[in-house]
Amino acid sequence: MIRGTTVPHAGNITMSEAQGPDDLSAAPSLLVKALRQFTTLMQDEIALARAELSRSLSKAGVGLALIGAAAILALVSLNVLASALVAYLAASGIGLGTAALIVGGALLLAALILAFVGKSRLGADALVPSRTAKNLQTDFDTLKEATNG
Repeated sequence: MIRGTTVPHAGNITMSEAQGPDDLSAAPSLLVKALRQFTTLMQDEIALARAELSRSLSKAGVGLALIGAAAILALVSLNVLASALVAYLAASGIGLGTAALIVGGALLLAALILAFVGKSRLGADALVPSRTAKNLQTDFDTLKEATNG
């Protein structure tokens, strides 16, 4: 049959419109198009990951600066309070050196507890770009389904 003629039993569809899977002339352009779309998708996902990481790091930086300022103020306050407590214990009849050791030991214990609790709350989970990971998994699942289906 000659191209451009009507195919019997196919209505008014011409041969050029009714090309089946045996016609591979369009395959290279489809492959190029698919590769361009895949490249664009990966670039978009990388841009999303960068944006999420930047936002997470900005939040972490501001948080750390505030914690640093609070720590400086807390040290000054603790110094004043520790001096007052040592003076009170010394006035109660305990020797000055013993009072200083008691207060210093209690403050060191409190500092260690706070440090361990703070360290346990700083984890890699807070900096993971979860949306990007979810999107990439969805993209790969979709590609896998499209190539197998």
